[in-house]
Amino acid sequence: MTAIRRPVNSFAKVRADHATETAEDYVEAVSDILHRQGECRVKDLADVMGVTHVTVTRIIARLQEERLVETEPYRPIRLTAKGERLAADSRRRHGIVLRFLRAIGVPPEDAQRDAEGIEHHVGEKTLECMRRFADERERESSGGAS
Repeated sequence: MTAIRRPVNSFAKVRADHATETAEDYVEAVSDILHRQGECRVKDLADVMGVTHVTVTRIIARLQEERLVETEPYRPIRLTAKGERLAADSRRRHGIVLRFLRAIGVPPEDAQRDAEGIEHHVGEKTLECMRRFADERERESSGGAS
C-alpha cells in the first residue's frame, strides 16, 4: 500500500485554520448576542455554542490576546473594532454561502447547517463566484433574467 504524502506543514495549516474558524464563530456569536440583548456574558456564549463556561473562558482569553474582544472578570464581553470587522466579514461570508446553497436547491435547514462549516474554508474567488451564481438565480426567479 502506498503512503499518502502530505506537505510537512499541512497539519500546521489545518490547526491554524481551525483556530481561525473558532475565532470567527465566537466573534460572530458575541455580535449576535450583543445585537439581540445588549450585552454578552460567558454564560450566554456557553449556551449558544453548546460548550461549558470553562471552554468559553479559555477561548475568550485567546480572543483577547488576538485583540478581538475585551472583557474583565465578571463583566460583559465586548467586541473590539477588529472583532466587529471579523464578525461582519464572517456574517457576509455565511450569507453568500447560504444563498448559494439555497440557489442550488439545498433545503433550508441543511443549507444553514452546511454554510456554518463551508464559510470558513472558501476562498474569496470562489465566494465571489458563489455570490454571482446566487444573484443570477435570484434575478431569474424574480422574472428579471439578464
